[in-house]
Amino acid sequence: MIAALTGTGLSAAAGLNAYIPFLVMAVLAKYTDIVNLPQGFTWMESWWSIGIGALLLATEVVLDKIPAVDSVNDAVQTFIRPGMGGLMVAASQAASELDNSQWMKDNPWVGIVLGILVSGLVHSGKAAARPVINAGTVGLGAPAVSTAEDAASVTLALTAIFIPILVLVALVAIAVMLFWIWRKWAAWRRDRRDGVDAGLAY
Repeated sequence: MIAALTGTGLSAAAGLNAYIPFLVMAVLAKYTDIVNLPQGFTWMESWWSIGIGALLLATEVVLDKIPAVDSVNDAVQTFIRPGMGGLMVAASQAASELDNSQWMKDNPWVGIVLGILVSGLVHSGKAAARPVINAGTVGLGAPAVSTAEDAASVTLALTAIFIPILVLVALVAIAVMLFWIWRKWAAWRRDRRDGVDAGLAY
């Protein structure tokens, strides 16, 4: 159960920023005894892996704060964030010494698919929100929202590792946020469609 919560929290964090939970796990594994990556995942704590992750994170942090470019970046990340979510769950399950579920050990793909789905849902909400935010703030909201998302990703990743039980609270909050974003996005699309129809009628 603990590994499942940790993996789910990390995959949700990956839906906001693919590289933050990866680097959190990698750095903790390399410099502390808090995370012990088993054989098959030790590559994550190598210097080249951390270096590439840091470079990609720096690129993501910059691109995600530029209006319009952020939406292009989200489109590219559609292929990265869910995959990273699956990796986070796989690494969490493999590193777990607390869970003894034989079924999960025999069917590790279940957790990986769950990680991909969770990360994909969070990413979809984030990607859908950006056009609405950019349109509503004339692009001025992108840097602030992106910074908040990065901070949320860091907080969620650390919570998943240190206090995994709180991941349940975070997931409920994310679900509420995604529902709110969906409603705003639907309203924004409806307003745009009505505006186009009114223009054509005119």
